[in-house]
Amino acid sequence: MTAVFTSRFNPGSAEATQRRAALQARLHALRALEERAAAASARSLPQFEKRGQLLPRQRVALLMDAGAPWLPLCTLAGYLQDVKDPEKSVPGGGMVAGIGFVSGVRCMVVASDSGIEAGAIQPMGLEKILRVQEIALRERLPFVHLVESAGANLMRYRVEGFVHGGTLFRNLARLSAAGIPVITVQHGSGTAGGAYMPGLSDVVIMVQGRSRAFLAGPPLLMAATGEVATEEELGGAEMHTAVSGLGEYLAQDDREAIGLARDVVAQLGWSMPRRPSAPVPLLPADDLLSLMSADLRQPVDMREVMARLVDGSELLEFKARYGMATLCAQGHIGGHAVGFISNNGPIDVAGANKATHFIQWMCQLGHPIIYLQNTTGYMVGKDSEQGGMIKHGSKMIQAVTNATVPQITIQCGASFGAGNYGMCGRGYAPRFLFSWPGAKTAVMGGEQAARTMQIVTEAALARKGITPDPAESQAQFDKIVAMFEAQADAFYTSGLLLDDGVIDPRETRAVLAFCLDTCAEAQARTLRPLSFGVARM
Repeated sequence: MTAVFTSRFNPGSAEATQRRAALQARLHALRALEERAAAASARSLPQFEKRGQLLPRQRVALLMDAGAPWLPLCTLAGYLQDVKDPEKSVPGGGMVAGIGFVSGVRCMVVASDSGIEAGAIQPMGLEKILRVQEIALRERLPFVHLVESAGANLMRYRVEGFVHGGTLFRNLARLSAAGIPVITVQHGSGTAGGAYMPGLSDVVIMVQGRSRAFLAGPPLLMAATGEVATEEELGGAEMHTAVSGLGEYLAQDDREAIGLARDVVAQLGWSMPRRPSAPVPLLPADDLLSLMSADLRQPVDMREVMARLVDGSELLEFKARYGMATLCAQGHIGGHAVGFISNNGPIDVAGANKATHFIQWMCQLGHPIIYLQNTTGYMVGKDSEQGGMIKHGSKMIQAVTNATVPQITIQCGASFGAGNYGMCGRGYAPRFLFSWPGAKTAVMGGEQAARTMQIVTEAALARKGITPDPAESQAQFDKIVAMFEAQADAFYTSGLLLDDGVIDPRETRAVLAFCLDTCAEAQARTLRPLSFGVARM
């Protein structure tokens, strides 16, 4: 029966205190990285004020409903990918993105961070906007784009960026054709490919004296044809709203443009009733800071995590006595009935079968599934292999792949080996995926990888009659461990967009409730798709 979970966790223990301190340090580092991007952008404030403009984050804040929830996405995009120095890398991918409310409507909002390199598109910034476009399409969210971009940085030109960049425009056409509004506020320049951002939008708002959209700016035009023209003649706001028809609305400044965008969204008629409040967990969310060990080797009962996420801390565990290292339970988050799958150890044969059964049961009920990853992978060994671990694990992966309900993943601890796949990792397209600061993702642990290579190397040398040098062997071991540990780190993997962001564990319930509301709205919303996207007239 459904019952209030009885916790055995002691948050006042020395061990819990140590874990809390370690995680708080990670959270401090996370917030410092996010603030680094905001500070880098804010250094351009004098230039923006001189031009009578708002900074990108000011635009986003003005667009959003005051006091309404806001879920930022991919805040660490590009971390350690722009430069390898952790002290100099600026995360974010050169844009701000997230889901929030505009005039009462849940929307996907993207803003070029034109305070950094004039909004030039960064490689991971491209990946970031493609990801949020994918979310907007699947969750049926109006796509509101605040554009001011210098386009690609020609000094760092990469042909693959040019080719893959076409997907951005393809996605705008797909959104419009699906019946999902695409609304663009052109705050500044949109050159070459950037001109297709307003060109492929349903509604375009331009700012007098600031908006520019042209396939070839004056320098390129002169280089290509010898023709001389001003920016206003080629692609100014007044020309596009009065002559070419690219823009629908002409605003006097950024504030008026944002106000017009809010008016356009308000006229969509897409607002949804808010869900009634639900009972909060009886156990404190603050405990989530101290449940996980920093090294992920110490066991943790993931029921303790579930009980701090669900309404009233009430859980109904499924097959509690079977495949006990794999946990399956039902509960509610923000009034949404959900199923949980988590791990108290490796996934064995019984655990894989249990999870497969539970996934099918949730699909029959229509309940979303939440994966709380904390596993070293599928069980290995002679008994496991003879017991059919491969085929039973494959059944679980089949179920995850073909589940008919929304799936949301939180990487709480370890996410190693095929356990990442079976627990709905990024490759299995969960609707949303977030990581805790201490989570680690890898094909295996660093020490296991190093030991494997050490055994292989020593066996190869033995076949040649060579005695391994202990110093060289240890040096190789240490190098492999360091390589794996660096790439397993949650900040590094988030920089590669292998999740949708790193979150404070205490905010997990709020994030899950927000995502579940988003999924429920998508299911309830009726679209009016077209054969083609709305064409500019």
